[in-house]
Amino acid sequence: MKSCPVCSKRCGSTGALAAHMRVHTGEKPFECDVCQKKFSQHANLRTHINTHTREKQFECPVCSRSFASASGLSYHHQSHTGKKPFECSVCLKTFRIAHELQVHFRTHTREKPYKCHVCNKAFSQSSSLTLHFRRHTGEKPFECTVCHKKFADSGDLHKHTRIHTGEKPFGCTVCPQKFSLSGNLKNHLLVHSEVRQFECTVCLKKFKRSYHLRYHLWRVHSGEKSYECSVCHKKLVTSSDLKKHLKTHTGDKPKPAFECNVCHKKLGSSGSLRSHLRTHSGERPFECQECHRTFSAAGNLRVHRRTHTGEKPFECQECHRTFSQAYNLQTHLRTHTGEKPFECQECHKTFSLPHVLQVHLRTHSGEKPYECTVCHRKFAESCTLQRHSRTHTGEKPYECNMCHRTFSTVSGLRGHARTHTGEKPYECNMCLRKFCEARSLRRHLQTHTGEKSFVECNVCQKKLSSTNSLKYHLLTHTDDKAFECNVCGMKCRCASQLRVHLRTHTGEKPFECTVCHKKFPVSGNLQSHLRTHTGEKPFQCTVCFKTFSLSGNLKSHLRTHTGVKPFECTVCLKSFAGSENLRTHLRIHTGEKPYECMTCPKRFADSGSLRKHLRTHSGEKPFECSECGMKFSEGTKLRIHVRTHTGEKPFECTVCHKKFAVRGNLQTHVKIQHNLVDKSFKCTVCQRKFSFSRSLLTHLQNHIRHM
Repeated sequence: MKSCPVCSKRCGSTGALAAHMRVHTGEKPFECDVCQKKFSQHANLRTHINTHTREKQFECPVCSRSFASASGLSYHHQSHTGKKPFECSVCLKTFRIAHELQVHFRTHTREKPYKCHVCNKAFSQSSSLTLHFRRHTGEKPFECTVCHKKFADSGDLHKHTRIHTGEKPFGCTVCPQKFSLSGNLKNHLLVHSEVRQFECTVCLKKFKRSYHLRYHLWRVHSGEKSYECSVCHKKLVTSSDLKKHLKTHTGDKPKPAFECNVCHKKLGSSGSLRSHLRTHSGERPFECQECHRTFSAAGNLRVHRRTHTGEKPFECQECHRTFSQAYNLQTHLRTHTGEKPFECQECHKTFSLPHVLQVHLRTHSGEKPYECTVCHRKFAESCTLQRHSRTHTGEKPYECNMCHRTFSTVSGLRGHARTHTGEKPYECNMCLRKFCEARSLRRHLQTHTGEKSFVECNVCQKKLSSTNSLKYHLLTHTDDKAFECNVCGMKCRCASQLRVHLRTHTGEKPFECTVCHKKFPVSGNLQSHLRTHTGEKPFQCTVCFKTFSLSGNLKSHLRTHTGVKPFECTVCLKSFAGSENLRTHLRIHTGEKPYECMTCPKRFADSGSLRKHLRTHSGEKPFECSECGMKFSEGTKLRIHVRTHTGEKPFECTVCHKKFAVRGNLQTHVKIQHNLVDKSFKCTVCQRKFSFSRSLLTHLQNHIRHM
């Protein structure tokens, strides 16, 4: 037996020792005649030559898969038998071959016999050294046969080929989601698991991930908060925390030392400069293996991956809400502290984030540095440009893993996901009512504060409730309709309008109610419909405080206070507060009754009348009195009945001031007791007058029949 003078490994012969020594010296005397690649062992060269000849003479008798070497077949065969005869004496883990056990054992002994002669870094496996050495040489011997991209590691090539094949071999056992990488599956499984195996030894708090625990130990238990702010006396754990905190008082930013030679922007580090230069070159070298979206920075890719895995590693210690980005957690923490350290010097408005202040400043300067290369529209924020670009490309990179619907923005996906989960994370701190969306909460808060923030159109001075509403409103002032329907030729002002319009041709209704499974062509229709299940009525009348589920219903209702009836019937000149009321009324003149009962031949002019009628067949009485339990088929009948309990009599006689619970009773009283027959309803055909509108309408039908 011969012993290696470097690592003391024993070899059976002088030849074996000489071959082993090449691991330490890096000598590779065996060269491939085809590609000039060199090897330290002759057997490795023989195996490599098979990659050129594609000769795989060793076939598995079970699955017929072929291998270039007998050892490859032998190793593969154990995947069928399940045998792992080699056991680690320390941790009892088992392995298929002795070499695997030998390599594994070094994790216990910390032995690293393979040293890089360039940088002296040591490795426990020769393959790790070989892979590492390619970092110095730049060698990438593994090439993709489809796109010719090269890789230093065969494993990376194997993962890359899944981009072309679409293969996702790692399936979640809980939900239908599949992944191309095992690491992504592991991270995803934590979304389903409630197991918190990592326990803090100080406060016994448990965490799902080890790095959550490490972060917790460092932030909470790392000793005294010995760094005190000289301005507000706040104590912090580290000096870097103190430096960051002090900037909230001074507004200081680190002096940028690295200048971009294209736009002369100055940046704080060489890494920031490299990332910034990609905004000019368009280079996006970091690719997501799941959806193939590319990024200009590795950090952006890391954050993006979490949209696939659902991983949210950053947890708020106050309310235990989790976030996919540390930055989002940092922002969220200010909702607890109320801190808004960044102030605009123009209007003194304060902000919780520096970049939000930076974007806000552009509202004063009018600066819009980001331009769309397709339509040349300009934007104040890069993310707004990115979102806008998708209106041209139609790209929807964010997919719901429940119903597989896709979205152009991650916020759109998040909002949609709540229709499946029923989650309502936005809570009103005044009445504790909860909402699915932040904008619904903002709208609701105005019912408490009375405050209404509007943005004004600079063309017609119309006031709108949001910048998004303003954006769509401004399109009404332009004649630009660049998006044309290829079916009927109709032109639309924006891509989203065209997409919605196309559904009138295709019949597509992609938005499904998770409660009753009714489908809708527009997400707004689904949101409105969901309120019929939740009972939510976010739109409140400022006069009588009555609430409505739709903003349109509130607008119509407000006309009962103002008396405005802008919609006039051209036949009988009767006016209505709402366009829908006029449409329904016109059917009295035309005789149109589009709503047919499926049980009997009776037809109706409006859907509401059909619904009421259907209850005569079903016997359904959905409106129940909370006082006596009596049930009614119509809401109006319940309202009239409730007055027998409350004593309310809202209809007053103008002559004797007697009050009535029902309008019809007042009309009868006026005619009988006071003999006041007001014939204010006049037929425009024969000039005959009537006391009641319904009498006039019946009369008009006689004219229509004889026309």
